[in-house]
Amino acid sequence: MTTVLAAGDEFVAPELFVDGLRAAAPDAPLEFRTLRSPWPVRPFGPVGGVDEASGTEEAVLAALGDAEIAVTQMAPFTAEVIANAPDLKLISVCRGGPVNVDLAAATEAGVTVSYAPGRNAAAAAEFAIGLMLAALRRIPAADAELKNHIWRGDYYAYGNAGIELDGTTVGLVGYGAIGSIVARVLRAFGSHVLVADPYTDPAAAAADGVEVVDLDDLLRRSTVVSLHARLTPETRHLLNEDNLKLLPEGAVLVNSARGGLLDHRPLPALLASGRLGALALDVYDIEPPPADWPLHTAPNVITTPHLAGATRQTAHRAAAISTAEAARFLRGEPLKYVANPEVLGGGKRS
Repeated sequence: MTTVLAAGDEFVAPELFVDGLRAAAPDAPLEFRTLRSPWPVRPFGPVGGVDEASGTEEAVLAALGDAEIAVTQMAPFTAEVIANAPDLKLISVCRGGPVNVDLAAATEAGVTVSYAPGRNAAAAAEFAIGLMLAALRRIPAADAELKNHIWRGDYYAYGNAGIELDGTTVGLVGYGAIGSIVARVLRAFGSHVLVADPYTDPAAAAADGVEVVDLDDLLRRSTVVSLHARLTPETRHLLNEDNLKLLPEGAVLVNSARGGLLDHRPLPALLASGRLGALALDVYDIEPPPADWPLHTAPNVITTPHLAGATRQTAHRAAAISTAEAARFLRGEPLKYVANPEVLGGGKRS
């Protein structure tokens, strides 16, 4: 009998993990323990040295007991938790990266950590396109004004009119699972798509109908710029005060990836000057933004509360990917998405 902790939340419920693992490993003798964290009703944050986590170390340890496998989205698997869970062999995280796991501590303890790339790719790509359209055509502002009994016929004046995606150059910073879907949709709209991504093969991208350029060239040439890179120490503030000045007058900037990719400090001035014609954000340097955040009152800003991945399909897909990994582990098969391959000799603790 293998004990499994299904540590879900109010988006990916523990029951999705339980049902998913039972379906993926129907013959395995399993005993389940469940834990439900308060995310997203309460925002995630740092817990015990890990990021974007929900719940407490004490709650995780109490629920774990002698579990050998944990499947989770947001539960904090800190060094303290790992050190006090001697039976734990696998942490399967249903996110694009296991940021809520102390990977160094897991590796040192011989605990395999898996993740779930692409789980929200379709949802995030669709949302990014939605933000572009909302910003280019002023949909949120027009809606809010009409609800306040203001009929903005002057939006038809040439100087106020929107911009179509058809024929517009759109620059994508990052061309992974999400960026490539965004590019495909933009091509269907008729956009010319530029990509800045050091890991993208220009010949392969050309076959997709997109042009690979360096970041500065992309910023100079793009009417719309959308961020789709992973946040790493190298990509933090990838767009900053120096290179944002390269944008053409009136450019639209969209970030539905990670807040840390974008230095927010120069944005109010860029909006006030018109260098930025519009800004659409789903992610922030501080989540949620504080009450005195300057962009709350800046012109032509669209904000949403980190919703890009919030679809029911994402929840089911995330659970399916992570429980499939757990099922492979149970059968002794190679895992597909391992964050710490150093421990792949069976995932046994030292």
